[in-house]
Amino acid sequence: MVNTCVDLLGIELENPVMAASGTFGYGYEFADLYDINILGSFSFKGTTQAPRFGNPTPRIAECESGMLNSVGLQNPGVDKVIKEELPKLKKCFHKPVMANVSGFSIDEYAYTCEKLDEEEQVGWIEVNISCPNVHGGGMGFGTDAKTAAEVTRAVKSVTKKPIIIKLTPNVTDIASIAKACEDAGADGISLINTLLGMRIDLKSKKPILANKMGGFSGNAVFPVALRMVYQVYEAVDIPIIGMGGISCAEDVIEMMLAGATAVQVGAANLVNPFACRDIIKELPNAMEKYNIDSLSGIIGAAHQAHK
Repeated sequence: MVNTCVDLLGIELENPVMAASGTFGYGYEFADLYDINILGSFSFKGTTQAPRFGNPTPRIAECESGMLNSVGLQNPGVDKVIKEELPKLKKCFHKPVMANVSGFSIDEYAYTCEKLDEEEQVGWIEVNISCPNVHGGGMGFGTDAKTAAEVTRAVKSVTKKPIIIKLTPNVTDIASIAKACEDAGADGISLINTLLGMRIDLKSKKPILANKMGGFSGNAVFPVALRMVYQVYEAVDIPIIGMGGISCAEDVIEMMLAGATAVQVGAANLVNPFACRDIIKELPNAMEKYNIDSLSGIIGAAHQAHK
């Protein structure tokens, strides 16, 4: 009998598979399709202090082995999330959930995190300093180690729950930014957010996305995500949540060997709404195939094997 349980910052997950923010709504949308309590957990839709309508359309462009999105953090704002979305979620999901927070200033990040920190069902707060699809915020905070650390310190000063900083891959040295966040008090790191990309319509000869550029995700980004998780694992001593192109149980195992304690599945949910469920069901067979008794025992094992 294999053991799929992992401990993520003091909370035990039945398995390491989580749905990524922005691909799973507030959970209840998927609860009509299957029992979402099969998940380790999930990160709900990115939440900001004030409501956001998001970017103009078109916001989505298809690519080979992936997709571009430029949704732009559309959400009803933190007060409405707490008042309306979380009570609906509580009816169908009975485990701790991960809140995902974005902002356009350090004060805004702190305000939204402080509000969500008071919510009983929130187990962790994932602070997104890496969204490539908004102007004047998001990724701007995550491309510089100093500002990443400033956001981390600000949200840690007003929260009690574990803070996980979500990093952008659109940088030269992601490990140094992760280390700066750890030094500033981050409890965990999640990576990667999407890679900046674009498509051009050959008929109109204009960018397909109204925002011109967007975040590239899907199977094609997996090797980049894996490499960055591997590098960050060598730089920090806090747990890592790995994401980027995960679409099967073997990807989960590979990401954990690179150093992830848990993983998030993103774009695969948009291709197949049962993706997380299917991966979780595949995991025990994949573990047996590769002679793995316990997933917690393989975290970072590729580093020991290399040495």
